Amino acid sequence: MANSAALPRISWETTPDGYRHWALSVDGPVATLALNVTEDATFAPGYKLKLNSYDLGVDIELADAVQRVRFEHPEVRTVVLTSLRDRIFCAGANIFMLGQSSHAFKVNFCKFTNETRLAIEDASAHSGIMFLAAVNGTCAGGGYELALACDEILLVDDGNSSVSLPETPLLGVLPGTGGLTRVIDKRKVRRDLADVFGTLAEGVKGQRAVEWRLVDAVHPKSQFTGAVRRRAVELAARSDRPAAGTGIMLGSLNPHVSADDLRYSTVRVAVKRASRTADLVVTGPDGGCPASVEAMTQSGDQFWPLRAFRELDDALLRLRFDEPEIGTIVIKTEGDPAPVLALDRWLHAYREHWLVREIVHFIKRTLKRLDLTSRSLFAVVEPGSCFAGSLFELALASDRIYMLNDPDRPNTVALSPMNAGMLPMGNGLSRLQARFYAEPDLPAELLSRGGHFTAGEALECGLVSFAPDDLDWDDEVRLAVEERASLSPDALTAMEANLRLVGPETMETKIFGRLSAWQNWIFQRPNAVGERGALKVYGSATRAEFDWKRT
Repeated sequence: MANSAALPRISWETTPDGYRHWALSVDGPVATLALNVTEDATFAPGYKLKLNSYDLGVDIELADAVQRVRFEHPEVRTVVLTSLRDRIFCAGANIFMLGQSSHAFKVNFCKFTNETRLAIEDASAHSGIMFLAAVNGTCAGGGYELALACDEILLVDDGNSSVSLPETPLLGVLPGTGGLTRVIDKRKVRRDLADVFGTLAEGVKGQRAVEWRLVDAVHPKSQFTGAVRRRAVELAARSDRPAAGTGIMLGSLNPHVSADDLRYSTVRVAVKRASRTADLVVTGPDGGCPASVEAMTQSGDQFWPLRAFRELDDALLRLRFDEPEIGTIVIKTEGDPAPVLALDRWLHAYREHWLVREIVHFIKRTLKRLDLTSRSLFAVVEPGSCFAGSLFELALASDRIYMLNDPDRPNTVALSPMNAGMLPMGNGLSRLQARFYAEPDLPAELLSRGGHFTAGEALECGLVSFAPDDLDWDDEVRLAVEERASLSPDALTAMEANLRLVGPETMETKIFGRLSAWQNWIFQRPNAVGERGALKVYGSATRAEFDWKRT
């Protein structure tokens, strides 16, 4: 796919034997994921990854490692996140990388980083995998945000090691992946103490870090390794993961990539540069359900629900980073809806099995990535589509749904148990609940009807936005897409972010709502990125120069 952002083409796939920054080891119920950044192995030229700082390449490996623990190692119940460096845990996102990156890259980088942190928290909440941060050295900025994503934080008490979020005093920006939100919402740090902490460049160490709730415990260096192991085993005892079992090895997706075309086995993307749009098409399954969970396991990563949503996830990341000028994604499906519905019912029936649980939660996280993709999303339902159950979630995630109403050509959408809350959004609601927020009883009523909804029925009950007849269809869809492309992309990004996550606030919606607001604003202000801005002059002998007016 062509790269109009002038950045290296990004590969989102890696394997543990290809990691350059992380070491993953498994010892019974405890896995250790240790950071040891290779300074010269940068995502782009022009900087070094000193002090265990990270860039996108480091975070891609982290995301891969978390995913592999979930799918490939059923015996793992606790993951210890630590560092192989002496006296340094992680210095956070590399400042020089941020200083030379485009605004769009910085925002997408922060978004991906936080999605990875949320995947860690999702594993804690739903997979029976506890995460323990063993902070064996200085832990700053994004490094502390990584620790914050864990269930517990142990800090070495060596008189030097500290935790800090120094972005405000040092860089004139804010912790970009949810640091402030997690400090007060998750760690429940008192507001005045959080205020001091957020402006204290040197951070907080020792017993004070425990008293302020910034960490859970401190241990002397001589006792630290033993204390970490004991706590990891104690946390593992809480898990419902199997002590042994067969996982699924996650193989390469092997997409075919050309200038304007991206093709996988079940997903394809056609980029239309003249109109600044892309067609994203998901092909439904063509087979039946596995005879048993064991049979599903034998299918490995080729099991359609896992394969299709892994491919969709990869495609969304490529669109985010490689195609910034593509403003509208037209989502389509093709195939028979019956196998989709059958697989959904199968997943629902076996949902308590650890591996089925992982597949369902991966589908959920991929759909969340779609929710948070800053592109206009239009779903187009035509004869031959299979917008049913889990694939109808793609339509429900869209900003608008257009469905052809032609009595001579059968065209339906359908619901399944997967639409009943198994795939919640970041606000904790199902997409049906979010769609019908003013009618809280309607989702259950629609789910109870069963069967398929014709275009007229879907329009009447609100499952689709518009249902033009065959005479108006082509023009109405074309004009809607063209009109969308004529509007300000900045205004659309803000509007869509405001509208998609209706309803209650959660820590997750706060993180992304604030990310959209403060990163899109602060990252473009001269105080941060001007010639004398704090982010630009960091590491030089020059002091930042601020415009002191409050806005």
